Amino acid sequence: MLTKWQTLENVMNITIPQHPAPHGLSSSEKAALVTRIKILLEQHNATLVAHYYTDPDLQALADETGGCVADSLEMARFGAMSSAQRIVVAGVRFMGETAKILSPDKTVLMPTLEATCSLDLGCPIDAFEAFCDEHSDRTVVVYANTSAAVKARADWVVTSSIALDVVEHLSDQGEKILWAPDRYLGAYVQQQTGADMLLWDGACVVHEEFKARGIADLLKVYPDAVVLVHPESPESVVAMADVVGSTSQLIKAAVEIDAETFIVATDRGIFYKMQQQAPDKRFLEAPTAGSGATCKSCAHCPWMAMNSLEQVEHALLMQDQEILVPVELAAKALVPLQRMLNFKA
Repeated sequence: MLTKWQTLENVMNITIPQHPAPHGLSSSEKAALVTRIKILLEQHNATLVAHYYTDPDLQALADETGGCVADSLEMARFGAMSSAQRIVVAGVRFMGETAKILSPDKTVLMPTLEATCSLDLGCPIDAFEAFCDEHSDRTVVVYANTSAAVKARADWVVTSSIALDVVEHLSDQGEKILWAPDRYLGAYVQQQTGADMLLWDGACVVHEEFKARGIADLLKVYPDAVVLVHPESPESVVAMADVVGSTSQLIKAAVEIDAETFIVATDRGIFYKMQQQAPDKRFLEAPTAGSGATCKSCAHCPWMAMNSLEQVEHALLMQDQEILVPVELAAKALVPLQRMLNFKA
């Protein structure tokens, strides 16, 4: 069990990938590549689902081809409901696993199987099972940003959009919660609900870097700006927010709030959808702990950044980036996932 948060590099000898260099495609080369991918999607009876944090080119392609741009839950739900026999998941590995669990008879491909998540990596199943066993009197609630194995050990899976509602529901029934893996989101839920929660010590490398002081400095320049914050951020950043919410909730707020300028504390990939739905508004990145070489994420997930148009084409051509989840494990993980789906419905 992790008793103290340290960097992933120190705890697990994991190297956070660097952002890839620009692909350098000309506009005509990119257009030709997009055309080829569209043909492949049709030939293979495939649909593309992309997370809000992926490259704008991937989100645009998903939109243009009748696919889906959404959070991890809606990506998986869309794939399950689609008539397509192949789902291409542009995101990180746990998203591909969730899609496969909800669509066991479909082929789930990813642009790269190397794309993962610091929350997933920071909650290894052996340590997590031991933690759960030590606190067997608690109901296990895990965030969607976890492996299939961790989900299989849980009683509930939640997304940030329904975490408050689920925990409040369980707390009202007198249940004590074991929460994993994001300690910032867990602390926010605990503060809002008053639930008895024991928190796993994990964090997102993107959201952990946002700084309240930086936002305060930016507000001096843009005093009328509305601050939008994802609850995976540190408590001091959440305290500065006008709106705290999931990716979909922040996009909704950006559209509905009557303001010109927004400071956004989440992955900058979300700006594609925000700008698409609110083209006349200005969106600014919330400042992080550093820049360039001194910054682990610079407001963009390094694993999300591993997805590219070229890799989507490769995955469709070669069919070699397939997500597989053992049948027995998938069946166990489906139980808390289905509980979440039923709760939200």
